[in-house]
Amino acid sequence: MKRFEGVLLAFLASTFWGVSGVCVQFLVQHRGISIEWLVTMRLLSSGILLLSITAMRGNDLWSIWRNRNSVIKMLIFGTIGILGVQYTFFAAIKFSNAATATILQYLGPVLIFGYLAIQHKKAPRPLEWISVMLSLIGIFLLVTHGDPGNLHISGQAMFWGILSAFTLALYTLQPLSLMVKYDTSVILGWGFLIGGLFLSLLFPPWHVTGIWDLATVANTSYIIIFGTLLAFYFYMKAVKMVGAKVASLIATVEPLAATVVGIYWLHIHFDGMDWLACACIMTSIICISSVPRRKNIETS
Repeated sequence: MKRFEGVLLAFLASTFWGVSGVCVQFLVQHRGISIEWLVTMRLLSSGILLLSITAMRGNDLWSIWRNRNSVIKMLIFGTIGILGVQYTFFAAIKFSNAATATILQYLGPVLIFGYLAIQHKKAPRPLEWISVMLSLIGIFLLVTHGDPGNLHISGQAMFWGILSAFTLALYTLQPLSLMVKYDTSVILGWGFLIGGLFLSLLFPPWHVTGIWDLATVANTSYIIIFGTLLAFYFYMKAVKMVGAKVASLIATVEPLAATVVGIYWLHIHFDGMDWLACACIMTSIICISSVPRRKNIETS
């Protein structure tokens, strides 16, 4: 029963994330909401809510600020990790669509394994090589549709999408030492809040843009509550119940959810070559997740 609950929570989290991407696309492309305002409000609201819930559960919110080394790592995580992955992903959606941006971002796990292999001087295993090749093939098909002389997506979409994959890798690896000492919800809560406050200095949240109606309010609320707060909470709980390996495999539902919802709601054009690219990249993630982890890499 516990395993079933964990699988269900991971599935819900991934679905919430996927649908959230489509909500971002709707707000940016159909309501004129700026990604800067959207990212700022998402991070500030989610940070305040998550820290409040964490405090009500009796966790110490302030111990992380009593260690100078932890403070530096926390500031880097909030500004470069959290803010970086959020902004680049939203920008990729702005210049393409939720499905394409999500697929491109899912190159992140492959980059993580590549980095760890180089760091620990361990040659990739056959299944890891297959994963890398599938990722490269998937990107080639998504960007060119098999014709190297013709880009199917804009250069800006490709730039922000690939950059979002790199920031996802950084977001995953950089706070590992913090997670050994502190509760994950504390780190995420402060990370959200730090990222939101930093972006507020550049783009004040009271400078509201776009068309505001019931649909705008509903989509913005969904992004904050379901696409951020509940999604992260459910996923963290799922990792504790079924482990990171199983949870990460189930997380591959996210691009599929973004694609299906985007097609039926916003009429995203997604043809056979796009589906093949999606399948290649998702299969690469499954391959990477299926490789038994080396002990020294597991504990890094």
